[in-house]
Parts: sequence; C-alpha cells; structure tokens
Amino acid sequence: MPVPACPTLKTRCFDAPAPVPSPTVIVSNPTDSEALAVVRALFEEYADSLSVDLCFQNFREELEDLPGDYAPPRGALLLAVVDGVPAGCCALRPIDNSDYPNAAEMKRLFVRKAFRGFGLGRQLSEGILDAARQAGYTSVLLDTLDEMESARALYNELGFVEIPPYYHNPIAGAHYLKADIP
Repeated sequence: MPVPACPTLKTRCFDAPAPVPSPTVIVSNPTDSEALAVVRALFEEYADSLSVDLCFQNFREELEDLPGDYAPPRGALLLAVVDGVPAGCCALRPIDNSDYPNAAEMKRLFVRKAFRGFGLGRQLSEGILDAARQAGYTSVLLDTLDEMESARALYNELGFVEIPPYYHNPIAGAHYLKADIP
C-alpha cells in the first residue's frame, strides 16, 4: 500500500495511521438472563442520561419484568454489541389502547456515547421497524423529548411524523411521532 502524501508537505508521511478495521456489530434479540441483564443495564444508563424521571412510565417495574411486553411475537428487544461491548438497545411493544389501530410503540432507543455517530441508532431503529412489519403492525408510535435532537432527526429521516399525544406524558416538550408500516 502506498504511503499517503502529507497535505502540508511535498513529501510522504511515514507516521500516517494505519486504516482502522471496521468493528463487528451484532444486533440480536436477547432472550437469556445474561443478555437481558445487559439490556437492563443499558435501559438504566439510558434513564440516567435523561433530564427527566421515568417513574410515570412504571420504569422500575419494566426493568424487573424484562422482556415483559417486549417479548415476541408482539414485541421485540434489540441489543447492539460492537466488538463484544454492549453499545445500544431499542424495544418494541404492542400499544392496544391508542387511537391508532394495530399500532406498536418503539421505546428505549439508546446508543452509548462512545458508539454514537456510526449509524447504530439507525440500525436499531430500522431493526425495530422490521420487527413491527414482521409482527403485522400497521404503524409504530413513539414519544421523544426536545433535547433528543439527533434522535428526532433520525425519526424524521425514517418517515415518522408528529401526531397528537397518544398517552399522557407529564413532561413538557414531549413530541409524539408515528410511522406507517408498509
């Protein structure tokens, strides 16, 4: 492999970094207790990263009951692992009490800071939308916060649109979104 030219010098750089190999990314549906413990820890890290308390969503009970509503066949739980390190997660659950028939809800999209900017959030979101499609849902709902600008931009790119609130969220600045599943 030729040595790259230095842009500021008219010579070759011999201390240029070697190309970094692409990481191995595995996105799976965790089912064993060890993998669910990893998801539980990621959910807690996600909750700790927020400026709000998730107690109004019965978050503690959700953690204790994993996979709970996220279990197949009506739900999904995705775990992203990069080179053996837990990097992120996302979940899907049925939402039977909404104005949108045959809808599911996307929850807990989270990518750890060290793994952001590499498309993992998109990969997890697309995986959840695929899981919703396979489960036969016609739409996916979610709520997000003003402060989650990157996530809101991703949701927009994935075809989510703003909708009226589909449940009571006491947090000011919550956004409610919906994507139709073809």
